[in-house]
Amino acid sequence: MKELSEILHEWKRRRGQAMALATLVRAQGSSYRRVGARMLVASDGTRVGSLSAGCLEEEVAACALQVIHSRNPTMMSFDTRRRFGCDGNIEIFVEPAAEDFLADLARHFLLRRTCVIATVFENAERLGSFISTLDYAKAGTLCQTIEPPLRLIVVGDEPELRSLETFSRALGWEIINCRSVAELPNEIDARTAALIKTHHYGRDCAALRLLLPKGLPYLGLIGPRRRRDRILGDVLDSGAEMRSQLFAPAGLDLGAESPEEVALSVIAEIQRVFGQGSGELLRDRKVPIHCARQKSNPASAEIVRG
Repeated sequence: MKELSEILHEWKRRRGQAMALATLVRAQGSSYRRVGARMLVASDGTRVGSLSAGCLEEEVAACALQVIHSRNPTMMSFDTRRRFGCDGNIEIFVEPAAEDFLADLARHFLLRRTCVIATVFENAERLGSFISTLDYAKAGTLCQTIEPPLRLIVVGDEPELRSLETFSRALGWEIINCRSVAELPNEIDARTAALIKTHHYGRDCAALRLLLPKGLPYLGLIGPRRRRDRILGDVLDSGAEMRSQLFAPAGLDLGAESPEEVALSVIAEIQRVFGQGSGELLRDRKVPIHCARQKSNPASAEIVRG
């Protein structure tokens, strides 16, 4: 998600200039990036985004410059088993960056609307990417569901706030700091997480009373279990409904002690929830690292979620 935000930022900065967009449309075996990874290339060679661990970008950028000049899309194939560190084969579709497509995508980001990017890379007269409003499941088309950037609402300030802001921005999340419940935003969607950390019993109760009924996928509360039980009991006794997924004490067990370490454990837990990860050690997994979440009829189109 951060990658698309950065691509849109660069496109806006260079609006009106000719650019090319490279998309990883197929991957067999292992690959550093998943299908749906994108890279924008400007006419001066500037690159935003990535398609690999840095092995392919220079070669793809050179091809993208030719696409900018010719205005004709092309496919590139890489056998990573022979040339690079991965064990597989990937295909990258390079197309002229369409102004209408990027403008549509920017509008969806601004309005925090989920959309589907359809990238037609073969088996069609007209190739390229566009925002699809229909089920565009066709062979030779990559359909990728793009959700709004994750938004983190933090109720309370120091001592963890600065690190929470640093980690969130590095991940491309939006972060909103509310010193009190009066500052909470009115619109809260399914891509919103909240963390209560006022370190004050009454203010924590007030924030939990307002946020618990909102149906949040992640609602964290910093503090020990006994304190959680007292606060939750008071909030439920006041008539609040428990519709949000409460994580209290908030955070994964990383052996955290300092405010920075606590912030890291909370950010990691939020990523696990929204990324639908297990949180287990990758060393102990018996399945591939990247398990693409397929949607309906994967045989007729390649569908991923971004």
